[in-house]
Amino acid sequence: MHNTPVIEIQKLWTQFGQVVVHQDLDLVVRQGDIVSLVGGSGSGKTTLLRQVLGLQRPSRGSVKVFGEDINGADRSALQRVRHRWGMLFQHGALFSALTVFENVALPMRELRTLPEDLIRAAVLLKLDMVGITPQDALKMPSDLSGGMVKRVALARALALEPELLFLDEPTAGLDPDLSESFVSLISTLHREMRLTVVMVTHDLDTLFALSTQVAVLAEKRVIALGSPREVLELQHPFIQQFFLGERGRRALQALE
Repeated sequence: MHNTPVIEIQKLWTQFGQVVVHQDLDLVVRQGDIVSLVGGSGSGKTTLLRQVLGLQRPSRGSVKVFGEDINGADRSALQRVRHRWGMLFQHGALFSALTVFENVALPMRELRTLPEDLIRAAVLLKLDMVGITPQDALKMPSDLSGGMVKRVALARALALEPELLFLDEPTAGLDPDLSESFVSLISTLHREMRLTVVMVTHDLDTLFALSTQVAVLAEKRVIALGSPREVLELQHPFIQQFFLGERGRRALQALE
């Protein structure tokens, strides 16, 4: 299961004018893994995520998802690949004018192939999976707590039964109890839906609790890819500062 590459990035360069963000960056994400992307400010984590999603073209190099060249694919091929992944944005990015139900139904309705009764059943199932009741389905996003927004956004990301899930700072803005329950939910869904997950996070508790692999961005490339324990053993200034400061030691102690 873990041997099949889902994402393959080779010799990727990202350049804005004279500023080089990525240089000969390589990264492979394998099926079933939860890979956390970490790096300092300006290391290009979000830019890399956008390039994998096909929202931004690298200056050179290749990005393949499910074997499809994202930059070379025609519109129909790219659309087929996009139906195989889901995206949870940092602040949920729910449509404020749509109810909870309509937000989750939107990706299904865009397919234009599903009857409305099937969409209704599927939406309620996805909401139930993330702990949202049918009564809450009628609410507007403005009536939801921060934790509920995250859960609804996760239900929408899972609407089309994706194989690959992208998470951008999934626990940002949540208090410790809500953060812990959301991490537990992601872990359960990863196992039950056999998802591959790529996550950008600064939260070390979330990283240690979920990650099977950690990809460290520094020096314009991925300087380390391995289990959290393997990465911690590397002698590199950024790794020592990021993981082994006071926050990192607390997170490690909690894990143990």
